[in-house]
Amino acid sequence: MKILCVIPSRIGSTRLARKPLLAIQNKPMIQWTYENAARCKILSAVVVATDSHEIADIITNIGGKVVMTDPCLPTGSERVAAVAHQYPDVDVVINLQGDEPFIKPSMLEKLISPYLAGEMPDMTTLAFPLSREKYHSPDAVKVITDLQSNAIYFSRSPIPYYRTQTEAPVYHHMGLYAFRRDFLMLYSMLPQTPLERIESLEQLRVLEHGYKIRVCLTKEQTLEINTPAEYEQAQHFKYTHST
Repeated sequence: MKILCVIPSRIGSTRLARKPLLAIQNKPMIQWTYENAARCKILSAVVVATDSHEIADIITNIGGKVVMTDPCLPTGSERVAAVAHQYPDVDVVINLQGDEPFIKPSMLEKLISPYLAGEMPDMTTLAFPLSREKYHSPDAVKVITDLQSNAIYFSRSPIPYYRTQTEAPVYHHMGLYAFRRDFLMLYSMLPQTPLERIESLEQLRVLEHGYKIRVCLTKEQTLEINTPAEYEQAQHFKYTHST
């Protein structure tokens, strides 16, 4: 099985200016993400998709692969699809957001575990148990699933509503996806949808059009960089290279 990992990275972040170029422990964020993804031995190729020559220079200077994409593409997955067009022989395409600098190879392996097991879902994603302090944070995307581990809904709002004190299976969603390549090509042509626009969560487009997303669970946690506070945490984050 051939697996392509694409890291979409744009310079125009709204919450953290020039986010991919920000230094984390003396290394640009996008370099962290690329190098940690490249450590996953089951990937056939790792490519950064960007509209920025500054980002491209960082990756090419460390011997990495870059594809320049149209800055008018509205979402990361559409940038990923633009790269996947150049790799017609791959079976599965991973969309790894550039703000996941501490991603581990074991997380990527968990993400694609259904495909490696012989299943071919339209799409998979990764989530871990949601901490109580993140329940009300709009920066923590929540996901709830059905009994077959398919996503029911993703939201920045607190979900579900706890009418009783019973614990509910709600998870902290990571910005990490894998697609069957033919489904990625289809997805990239689907029109944007109302809930996708309202929540600013592109994965909702899949659900609104009636397709399924398999949610793969991990106990491991990483640190996404979305806010100045998280960027400050990253300066002291202890990353282990064991997995």
